[in-house]
Amino acid sequence: MALMQITIIPIGTGSTSVGDYVAGVQKLLAGKDFHYELGDMGTLIHGRAAELLRLAAEIHECPFLEGAQRVVTHITIDDRRDVDRSIGEKRAAVQARLERG
Repeated sequence: MALMQITIIPIGTGSTSVGDYVAGVQKLLAGKDFHYELGDMGTLIHGRAAELLRLAAEIHECPFLEGAQRVVTHITIDDRRDVDRSIGEKRAAVQARLERG
């Protein structure tokens, strides 16, 4: 299983706010069978890499459906196949190291 962080940036919308576009993506994700978390700078999604790439294409289209004329999408995929990781495990591992000193 893989983790994907995706950030959409609608450009030329006449506003500096992107909250409505992010809300549109969250509505799309709510209807999908993926575990995801909204963060301040993007959304983290857990799933199989091939499925995540297809989902990224759908997410990229969301701002266009809301009237955006240009969209920049940043995608980072961590596809680790030797163990199954879920959202939050990397953060917890670092926190454990910090607590050990």
